[in-house]
Amino acid sequence: LESEETRKLLVELCAKHQVDCSPPQTTARLLDKLVGHFIEPSCINPTFITEHPQLMSPLAKWHRTDKRLTERFEVMCVGREIANAYTELNSPTVQRERFEDQMKQKKSGDDEAQEMDEGYCQALEYGLPPTAGWGLGIDRMCMFLTDTCNIKEVILFPAMKPELNTNNSEVVPVVNGKAVSNNP
Repeated sequence: LESEETRKLLVELCAKHQVDCSPPQTTARLLDKLVGHFIEPSCINPTFITEHPQLMSPLAKWHRTDKRLTERFEVMCVGREIANAYTELNSPTVQRERFEDQMKQKKSGDDEAQEMDEGYCQALEYGLPPTAGWGLGIDRMCMFLTDTCNIKEVILFPAMKPELNTNNSEVVPVVNGKAVSNNP
């Protein structure tokens, strides 16, 4: 999966099936878009998608029997992801390498790539016992209940950022691209 030949094949498949994948067109992003187009919409009943490729799961531990895969699953229902879970990677060396790869992807334009978390890598150096992550928050339930496709549409704070009002130099919050005034 990590070859340039595979990446080019995935680019061709996305073009052929009119699946949009904005740059950078990494293998992981292309696979994610194709899965979102072909597999996720057909997961009407509760469905587990398991054993994701390693390159799609930078924080997950490799699979015990196949190092190309991870110990990860997503729960899908009505075409939406409602939970994401995985065995956490607990090797500080491998985790640091993955964070560095993610930072390269972020610099090339992947806004979903992770930042380096040196504090987490240092904690791993002290010794992290086997752990697992499970993501089923109120945000995912809100997505499910409101028929929303993007998690950013139901999380208020990341979408809220201050914007300078040039008329009176007052800082006003912005929610979903619109200024929200504190004055009635």
